[in-house]
Amino acid sequence: MTEPTTPVTRLWTPDGFREDEWTHAESADALAGNGRFILPLQAFLDLDPELRRSARERLGVVLQPGDQLEKIADLLDQLSLVALAFPAFSDGRSFSKGELLRERYDFEGAVRATGQVLVDQLPHMLRLGFDEFEISNPVLLKRLEEGRTGGLGLYYQPAEAQEPKGPKYSWRRLRNS
Repeated sequence: MTEPTTPVTRLWTPDGFREDEWTHAESADALAGNGRFILPLQAFLDLDPELRRSARERLGVVLQPGDQLEKIADLLDQLSLVALAFPAFSDGRSFSKGELLRERYDFEGAVRATGQVLVDQLPHMLRLGFDEFEISNPVLLKRLEEGRTGGLGLYYQPAEAQEPKGPKYSWRRLRNS
């Protein structure tokens, strides 16, 4: 009997696959070492404010769908990365957080999707301003290795990544290729 294997997770950006400089950590103790660390929300909030400011370049936070984005809104200048969790394909609350980070809070750091990132969700995540993805879905991994991001060629709603307007209708937008 074979044991189930853990799916391989790879980091993908619109520029392709790359090595992940970030490590998920459970507590602030990880900051004692070298490297860049993604902390759970409460561990990040519990950090000494001076440590948050001085460790900005190597400090990220992961928000679960139920975590309130407003808890870090005034601290975004102390983060290089915000990871938004997608623990189940049917839970889309992190989509809204991604858009709010870019549109309302003007967050310029990396916005990363973690967890269940699926083939049909990736194009929408890109349009909302996500720019890093921890991919473990084998179908999506294969498509990305082939250079295919998928998606529709026509959109009705504006997004963070603006597309040129389509012919005849100001609200119709064409997908950037």
